[in-house]
Amino acid sequence: MTGNEAPRTRTETDSLGSREVPADAYWGINTLRAKENFPITSVPIAVYPDLVEALATVKQAAARANKAIGVLDAERADAIDRAAQEVRDGALRDQFVVDIVQGGAGTSTNMNTNEVLANRALELLGREKGDYGYLHPIDHVNRSQSTNDTYPTSIKLAMILGVQRLVEQLTLLSDAFAERGHAFADVLKIGRTQLQDAVPMTLGQEFTGFAHTIQEDVLLLRTVMPLLAETNLGATAIGTGITADPQYRDEVRRQLQVASGLDIVTAPDLIEATSDAGAFMTLSGTVKRSAAKLSKICNDLRLLASGPQAGLGEITLPARQAGSSIMPGKVNPVIPEVVNQIAFAVAGADTTVTMAAEGGQLQLNAFEPIIAHSILQSLQWMASGCATLRINCVTGIQANEAKLAAQVDTNVGVVTALTPYIGYAAAASIAHTALTTSTPIATLVTAAGLMDEDQVQRVLSPARLSGIELATGAIPVVTEEMLDAEAARVHRER
Repeated sequence: MTGNEAPRTRTETDSLGSREVPADAYWGINTLRAKENFPITSVPIAVYPDLVEALATVKQAAARANKAIGVLDAERADAIDRAAQEVRDGALRDQFVVDIVQGGAGTSTNMNTNEVLANRALELLGREKGDYGYLHPIDHVNRSQSTNDTYPTSIKLAMILGVQRLVEQLTLLSDAFAERGHAFADVLKIGRTQLQDAVPMTLGQEFTGFAHTIQEDVLLLRTVMPLLAETNLGATAIGTGITADPQYRDEVRRQLQVASGLDIVTAPDLIEATSDAGAFMTLSGTVKRSAAKLSKICNDLRLLASGPQAGLGEITLPARQAGSSIMPGKVNPVIPEVVNQIAFAVAGADTTVTMAAEGGQLQLNAFEPIIAHSILQSLQWMASGCATLRINCVTGIQANEAKLAAQVDTNVGVVTALTPYIGYAAAASIAHTALTTSTPIATLVTAAGLMDEDQVQRVLSPARLSGIELATGAIPVVTEEMLDAEAARVHRER
């Protein structure tokens, strides 16, 4: 084609009339209209590879089922099957061009898929794109189907793929926190409640806690996946199965199970399943829970690393980039910050999913496209956020051991560990003296004759202070005169 020639087109016709479609496009007139109608997000469905793969998998299973029950001849069914496999393998992704957010309950996405597979199948049969008299996007690729059963099934499969990827990344992140917990197992620090000093613990316990709370979400996400493996294929328009052979429902479930490798089950009530969005709400809420907990962990990391001079400064996060265009040497906790923002977006997406699920009417939820976009984006962002948090932050966190040790030596929270040995009244007096004189707790206790040095060191060992080793002892008789005399001695010596 020279610069003066018009782009080549082919004419396609639908119930609204005829339009010119680019000759080299695998999509057709229905996709063209959708492109014109929904210039909404500039996010085509191709942005979600899991969704494209899932759409092709469902169409492949349908072609195989239609062939098996004898409603589609082998030549056409096999060509559709081959075209679908190519898409599953990564081909023609740039042909999935309709906006992810669309009216029509996903019909535009379904038709985009039908047209791409039809035109590729025609090529495989040695025919021209657009030769729909021989192999049609609806009559053959969409045989025994409706958008209302293929689209929700496809987005559920895509979500399973996304959940699997998120579970993998959460597990790796949990392992990274557990490794840091092991590394910090003997590093004592002061715990905090309500941002006030509490009792001692180890930094290892804090990081191990992060690991365990993330693992809880891994378990919950795994429990959601079976809900997504329930299909309404065979329901067609509203769940009655109109236009589908009675054998199709069981056969397409079997074929989809083989094609996907998942334990696919057919919903017991196809009318209910076609209108229900409960599985999507359950998944979205579970992802939001994980995001919120991950954001809380990132808040803790930013607090613990604050400073480095005027903040808590208990840990050091890896320096990843210059933190200021005006303040030399400033380094910010950019990795936890980006994960915080992902969590905010996930929380907003969950609200969108909730409203979309509630907003459906009668036998179909027309708002599944925004549900799909919201959840698939959340899954993608969460998996990416977990990966960068692990690689660029957690694995390189270091403890500021000298600062932590100094805090433990003088912190009155330590005296709580001594109350089983010296009693509450004596411990309170020791705490008051430590606060007013900044004298180490161990020094005050031994100087008062309440315990000898070996006893104090055993009680204030990391294992005892952190609760790893639980033990108590007899409480000696301590008089107020003894405490007053010791406090006066400390003041004289200072």
